[in-house]
Amino acid sequence: MTTRLRPLFGTLTLLLSVCLYADAQQLPQPSPEPSASPTPATETTRPLYGVQGVLIETLDGKLISSQAENDQFNPASTLKLATALVALKTLGPDHRFATAVWTDGQLDKATGVVNGNLYLSGRDPSFHYEHAILLARQLNTLGIKQITGDLFVAPGFTMNFSASAKRSGEQLYDTLDSTLRRPAAVMAWNYERAMLNDRASLEKVHSVAVLGGVDVAPVAAGAKLLFTQKSSRLVDILKVLLCYSNNFMADRIGETLGGPESVRQQLIASLQLMPEDLKIATLSGLGVNRISPRVMMKVYRALLAELKKNKLTPSAIMPVAGIDPGTLEDRFTGMAWRGSVIAKTGTLLRTDGGASSLVGQMRAATGETLLFVIMNQRGSVSRFRENQDYLVMLVQNSRGGPKAFDYKPSLLTMRLAQTESVVADGEEFEPPSKSQQ
Repeated sequence: MTTRLRPLFGTLTLLLSVCLYADAQQLPQPSPEPSASPTPATETTRPLYGVQGVLIETLDGKLISSQAENDQFNPASTLKLATALVALKTLGPDHRFATAVWTDGQLDKATGVVNGNLYLSGRDPSFHYEHAILLARQLNTLGIKQITGDLFVAPGFTMNFSASAKRSGEQLYDTLDSTLRRPAAVMAWNYERAMLNDRASLEKVHSVAVLGGVDVAPVAAGAKLLFTQKSSRLVDILKVLLCYSNNFMADRIGETLGGPESVRQQLIASLQLMPEDLKIATLSGLGVNRISPRVMMKVYRALLAELKKNKLTPSAIMPVAGIDPGTLEDRFTGMAWRGSVIAKTGTLLRTDGGASSLVGQMRAATGETLLFVIMNQRGSVSRFRENQDYLVMLVQNSRGGPKAFDYKPSLLTMRLAQTESVVADGEEFEPPSKSQQ
């Protein structure tokens, strides 16, 4: 049993440092290969090397521009749009991931001590420090202050983007107990509660001490459910995932959907594709995946349709360039262009000689919305990005210039704070009287 661990990051720090450019492999690039792709007029002395696929259409399907639209490319993290599509269709935008808390012990109401073990089950991909302290708060509300036994987390449990259930359990163990709680966890909790104006939670120290150790194991037979903590809605989790291009969250949600091959088969069936139209190795976009601009456009149109069916706009889950933090924060930042592009980036610095993609929609001064897929590989990723931005702006300028989409931004970290707790039925762990709190 491991009884203590020192976590390194709070949720806000994790989102900024771990996820901000999670779709990029920080590795050297090989020598590029030449291509006749267009180059920004201001940089005609810097030719663009590599291969490129482009497809730009109006909302009603009229072709604006195309180049190698039927050739297959590595989409990198733009493949997360396919993951998001299947997740919305399968789970629904209001789906919440549940974390259940159990015990096989008995509560001494006079002392707040449970003589037994504590168990956690669930696969919430967004579970962080704040959610662990929420568990401690709910346990305190039920009158529980101490566990004499061990803490067991289910094999699928994860915390703070750690794929290791054991390490996640160790972080949870420390975070439940205020005497072991890291400053980063306290800062994350205080920030979230302050932003939510939850003064009552800030006035108390929520803590549950586990006297035993921590390990990974299924919930014991006969254990009683204390309560279930539900994550924020899937639509809010997807917004954070796509803005920061979080590989961990994408893969975790993909596991819920049955994995890469299951998602591939669902896309083939729903989009009426041929089996060879789509190769998916990972649902985060890492590694070698294959899709053509034509098929990616079908994915994006299906995503738009699914969002519309649920009365949602693309900005509900995708980054708005120049406004939202993350991979598009520093692109299309000119005053005229801020907010005029909603898109998902994809970046692999090594795979396929360097791959970069941009998939989404742009708005022109005419009020027209145009959909686009731009895929590049075998060259400089930074030059690819410059060229992608140039192509989008070129089309906008051909229609009178850019125009911002209607969008009201919100703090992304607060989107993961909209949790719910449901206390299990039963009398044994009813809330204590005020004198016992």
